[in-house]
This record gives sequence, C-alpha cells and structure tokens, in this order.
Amino acid sequence: MIKIKNRKIFMTGGRGFIGTAIIQKLVSCNKLVIYDNGRRDALRYFPVKEQRNISIVKGDILNTGLLKKSIKGCDTIIHLAAMAGVTSYYKDPVKTMEVNFLGTYNILNIAKDMDLKLFLNFSTSEVYGPYADRVRERGLTTQGPPQESRWTYSVSKLAAEHLVFAFGREYGIPVVSVRPFNIYGPGQVGEGAMQIFIKNALSGNPLVVTGNGKQVRAWCYIENLVNAIEMILSNKSSVGNIFNIGDPDSSVNILDLAKKIVKKTGSDSKIIFKKHIGTDIRYRIPDIGNARDILHFKPDIGLDEGLWRSIEWYKDNLAGLERHEQ
Repeated sequence: MIKIKNRKIFMTGGRGFIGTAIIQKLVSCNKLVIYDNGRRDALRYFPVKEQRNISIVKGDILNTGLLKKSIKGCDTIIHLAAMAGVTSYYKDPVKTMEVNFLGTYNILNIAKDMDLKLFLNFSTSEVYGPYADRVRERGLTTQGPPQESRWTYSVSKLAAEHLVFAFGREYGIPVVSVRPFNIYGPGQVGEGAMQIFIKNALSGNPLVVTGNGKQVRAWCYIENLVNAIEMILSNKSSVGNIFNIGDPDSSVNILDLAKKIVKKTGSDSKIIFKKHIGTDIRYRIPDIGNARDILHFKPDIGLDEGLWRSIEWYKDNLAGLERHEQ
C-alpha cells in the first residue's frame, strides 16, 4: 500500500543504490527532484516509467548556487549524498569530510528558510565504532583516532548528524536521521562485500575475505530499508528521532557469508584471505527497538530470500555491470 502521495521530494545522491530503490517506491505518486553528481549510478539499471514525475539535476552538493536553485518548491528532503566506501576513506579523506560535513551544512542552510514537511538525513552504522553489537541510538558513538583514515568517514557523518539536529533545534526544521546497517540487494554498485562476493562467485573469481573472516554483520535487504523510509515519511512521530535500520536476525560472519554465496550460486570459486588494510569492524549488529516501537518496522525479507533475489538480479545484469565498471 502506497502511503506517501503528492509530495515534492528533493533527493541528494538519489542515483545511488539506496536512492534508486527509494525512487522506485515513491515515484508513482510523488514529484521527485534527483540531485546527484553521477559518481555512482544505479538508476541506469532501473528505468523509471513515470518520467513525468521525476527530474534529474547533475550537481555537486558543494555547489550551493545550483543546490538552492534546484530545491525550490520542494517540501521534503532526503539527504543521501556522501563520499562512501572504504576506498574513499583512505584515498580522499579531505574530500570525504568536505562532502559529508560541508555538503550537509549547505543543504541545511538552505532548508532552514523552507517550509518543510521533513528533512530525512542518512547517517551510518559506522558511528558506533569497531564493536557494535546490538547498539542503540542513544548509546555512545565512537570517533576513532584522528591518525587513522578509517574513521574519516564515520566522524564526518557523525558531525553531520549533530549538525542536522542542531539546525532542527535552532530553526525548527523537522529532522530525522537514519543509520543503515549493511544494506544489500539488486542494483548495489560501488563497494560492499555482499555484491562483490556475488559478482565474483558468478564470474568464477576468488572471493577475498579480509582478516580471519570472523567479523559479524547483520545484513539488511534493500526492500526492508525502503519500507522503513516510507514509514518514516508517513509518521509524524518519527520527527526528532534517530533510527537504526537493519536486520539483526540476518547476522552472519564474513567467511560463512562467502561460503553461503558460493553454495547458492553453484560456483567453483575459491575463498582466499588477505590482511585488512586498516582497522576492521568486529561486530555490526543493530538494536532496532526504536524503529519497531515508533514505526512498527519489521524486516520481512531475511537473508536467504534476500540472497536469492540478489543473486538472480546479478545473473541477469552481470555483463552490463562489468561494462560500466571498466
């Protein structure tokens, strides 16, 4: 059942994996303005039938002039734009902080003068640090040593999250922040162990596990996250809250995940190990009590079903993905 209707939604970073899935959910009954620099483009794999309801602006979140011009008339903001992926932390730490913190400041500074129904910010589970086992939103976050590039991303996203709530308090913007936990599914591009494992297994390439493979992740299928976003947009009680969105019942260590994918794809790929280049995350499992109590959120699609759907999609699209990644 579609709950969100007749909104004009401005979405930064909307051509990415998560943004594309949200577009598919909302585009039939809402007007969407997608503001994205095209760095990661999952939208190319999911043609939008309702072209009349969507406009795409190629723009940088640091370009305040274009940002302000493009956002006019919108009543809802979904802020996804970010420098993400472990490679970014190490290769472009300054750019990572600029985009994630200053980019968030730019859009909030514009939003404070708008009449918004909601400003929905996407944060990250990284803010909980290397040992995040059943963590809750009001628990402690971890900054990490400044000398380690591994924490550039999480610190920039945490600072941006503080900025979101500061603007909310000072200017009355209705704000919400989401901390996704290991989202995967059809259309995932860029980095992410799940989709890399699946693509390598389907291609017969080795699956590379870092460390000893005992790191535990709670994997959340993309449709579960999108359902949560719709619940947030339709529930006024969500305002002022932070929500962990994930599936704690789909927790598995990296090595067992690799073995499961090899088996499900019928692959003869080998599993090999390599040393992690920096600080690794031992546990990343959310407590989703806040989302359950306020939003009535429940992840309906578990790991086996989500894996099957993902594998089938990558089977059908692997050749196109490989062309675009070259």
